Amino acid sequence: MEPDGELNPDTDDLPLRANTNHILVRHYVLDLTVCFDKKIISGSIVLFLEPCSAEMAKTKADIGPETGDGARQEPNEEGTKFGSDTQGSDLFQSSNAEDFTLVLDCCDLEVSKVEEVDTDSVSAALGFPLTAASEDISVDSQAGFIQHLFSMPSSHWKEKHRLFSLCSRSPGIQKGNSLHFHTDRWSLQVKKMGVTTSQDFPRIIRIYYMTRTLGGSVRWTKDQDNRECVYTAGSPINNRALFPCQEPPVAMSTWQARVRAPSDCVVLMSGEEEAVPAEDGDTHFLTWNYYVTMPMPASTFTLAVGHWCRVPTETPSALENEVEGGVGCSCLKAELVSMEDDGISCSHGDYPCRFTERSAWSQRVVPHRVFSPACLLQKAQQMGILKLLPRCLAAAHAVLGVHPFPRLDVLIVPAGFSSLGMASPHIIFLSQSVLCKECPGSGLNRLTLSGSRICHEIAHSWFGLVIGARDWTEEWISEGFATFLEDIIWAQAQQLSSRQTAEQFDLKALLRWRRLSDELQNSNEELQILRPNMDRTGQVSDSGSSTIKHALNPDKTFMQVHYLKGYFLLRFLASEVGDQHLIDFFRLFVKKYHGQLVLSQDFLQMFLITFPHLERKGLTLSAIYADWLDRPGIPEWLHERSAVWSQARLVEEVKAEVVKWILSSRTHQAKGRKRKRAEPKVNYKELTTEQLVMLLELLLEESELSVSSMRALHKTYNLQKQDAEVRHRWCELVVKHTYSQAYCDVEDFLLHDQQAMGVYLYGELMVQEDPEQQALARRCLTLVQEEMDQSARRVVEEMIL
Repeated sequence: MEPDGELNPDTDDLPLRANTNHILVRHYVLDLTVCFDKKIISGSIVLFLEPCSAEMAKTKADIGPETGDGARQEPNEEGTKFGSDTQGSDLFQSSNAEDFTLVLDCCDLEVSKVEEVDTDSVSAALGFPLTAASEDISVDSQAGFIQHLFSMPSSHWKEKHRLFSLCSRSPGIQKGNSLHFHTDRWSLQVKKMGVTTSQDFPRIIRIYYMTRTLGGSVRWTKDQDNRECVYTAGSPINNRALFPCQEPPVAMSTWQARVRAPSDCVVLMSGEEEAVPAEDGDTHFLTWNYYVTMPMPASTFTLAVGHWCRVPTETPSALENEVEGGVGCSCLKAELVSMEDDGISCSHGDYPCRFTERSAWSQRVVPHRVFSPACLLQKAQQMGILKLLPRCLAAAHAVLGVHPFPRLDVLIVPAGFSSLGMASPHIIFLSQSVLCKECPGSGLNRLTLSGSRICHEIAHSWFGLVIGARDWTEEWISEGFATFLEDIIWAQAQQLSSRQTAEQFDLKALLRWRRLSDELQNSNEELQILRPNMDRTGQVSDSGSSTIKHALNPDKTFMQVHYLKGYFLLRFLASEVGDQHLIDFFRLFVKKYHGQLVLSQDFLQMFLITFPHLERKGLTLSAIYADWLDRPGIPEWLHERSAVWSQARLVEEVKAEVVKWILSSRTHQAKGRKRKRAEPKVNYKELTTEQLVMLLELLLEESELSVSSMRALHKTYNLQKQDAEVRHRWCELVVKHTYSQAYCDVEDFLLHDQQAMGVYLYGELMVQEDPEQQALARRCLTLVQEEMDQSARRVVEEMIL
């Protein structure tokens, strides 16, 4: 990682400024109010701090051109603020250069005050000595009390949270030296004059602030009912524009949050229990309380406030009864080992861990709820989500074991959401694009997009959340694993046979190979590398700060290389040891590393140790790095295997149908030049959803398709009613062949699915240089630009304007 002094905030790298090698936030208590009129969230956050060991604390080398935290002092640029007034600026500037500085990741926040919290009344009740009235706060007495809080065993977590809550409501200290702060583009810096080490810095501070309307961490928009809402949208800058925090993933913490919102709103959040709203002494507001006991990176904190409605559940159906009895028998269900049998115990710090609860191991389906805007309630109820959730949860349990989190909420988010889904602790956001266009009937084929996406997001509970990447540049640890596991969990949920599973895997692999191949041909090589920091992966500066390469690059937002290349690396490993052996290894890996952060080497080294015969075949850690992680392009194994996938039975069926359509098109074209004769009837085979995607992709390679063939395609497969993956390919086909009769399908897709899937469809409309298509692109952008994600809007505007 580059040292702080070399950081250029104008590049596409994201700075993580927090000095986590000096001091760590162990717990946050947020007290926030949501104001839709002003589009701000305001209130306070209390930080409970623990200094790092003396040898990691500030050294003389950190003093000089850098502040005492080891972070470079930024110039007083626009948006910079010192203290709460001009006098605060002078105080911060005039403070001793050797004073210790707490640095928090922060941007787009208006910080009004930072104060030390007086916990005397709380600590005295527990027998800790009071601070003398004539003295500044006694660091030793407060440190002892806070350390007592941190060291309370997980079995007493309720008492621990009660004390955290009491402390957070304690008044600020009025005597002694006050705290001075400074904000710049990327950070909030806090000092106490005369305090030169992290050991002597206050252990509890309160920050008063409010968000800015255009802050990057939350999106203020309208839902599908045209009602106001706000939610954390998975921004590249994470949560630093929602609350000042330590963004580096190593800064794992717990949190409590009290959120006041208008009484007609529902507040959903990462939290271990369903919140019951309480009156707040104001008939126009209700208060919602959430908490987590598992330490997690601040980036995983998730919030959604809006006029959400809970999708009503029906009487337990035959499907739910089936789930309770077990989701079928599949090739992946056997050989499930218990935690007690394999001798692996928790390696993380002390917290109430579900992996140690016997009751959690038998809980196949955790309690779950689905929320959506009112206009989507029927769709969410009848077209997949409620039907699939228990089935997918049970399948994930069969594959990976105990669910890491005790409950799950699913929210259908506004149309401007820039992805198909996003997983956070206890909550999943889904795009409306995963909903079926019409009732799918009894079969699961029409639910492929919904089912596979739900399985993908559920898989993140294990890979991405309960096990996270220690270096955010290694996204494949989260996305590659979730992509690989979505196929396995979805096959389990469908109760496919071994043969059906293998055939489905091969077809999906070929579709992903085509997507990856196309992406790598049209992207910067720097963005194709899964481990861009290579041998420096996981390294930080002396203070703990670092930068995330390419995190702010707008092109990276729409790339899937970490999903696809990571998925294919796992397919390669499965080909070496077998699918079931790899899944069994995943379970061992989860049991060893849950509650921790990992690097690629942690997974790969354990894999090679578990399967020692691979090293004798020449498969080493350095070889995997060289072939898969540290260079752009496509590994040789993938080139070879793609040829095998292209001959799979399901693919051959599609190729046969493609030939029929090409011959039919040529016949139509010839008839256009000759006298018309009676047209022979062609019998087209019924295709699965993935086969239909493949069919349309192969037809996209044809230079010409007749109008009659396009019309027949549309009618034969009822394309306007298919899922968004199919409709996306259909729209590409319509644009390529200027099939104006289906421009209404393209417009519908851009208006309702463009954020999650259709951004580059705008480019295809423009590159054709067809005036009608270009007018369609501009009209659609005008209609949706206000609700679009900022980065997506920027990319589309560059295509069109």
